[in-house]
Amino acid sequence: MNIKIKTLGFSAKQELTDFVNEKVGKLSHFYDKIISSEVSLCAEKSNTKENKLCDKRLIIPGNDLLVSARCKTFEEAIVQSVDGLVKQMEKKKA
Repeated sequence: MNIKIKTLGFSAKQELTDFVNEKVGKLSHFYDKIISSEVSLCAEKSNTKENKLCDKRLIIPGNDLLVSARCKTFEEAIVQSVDGLVKQMEKKKA
């Protein structure tokens, strides 16, 4: 699976990109027809602490799966969005 990572307004450290690749790479265990994945990370200017946004698009045959998560850290947002994609894939299989 090809994983594209886009960061808007900042440069991601290697640890963050490795974390994204690890978590998104595990999605292939749940659905074997994944073509590629696009991950967008953005830190929004906000008064709240939950300003880290992670958008994911999973490109599969048929309709693509989209999910978005907003949390205090990018790691939390990534994990939440992966969980959302897993739920969507389980519904698609059923």
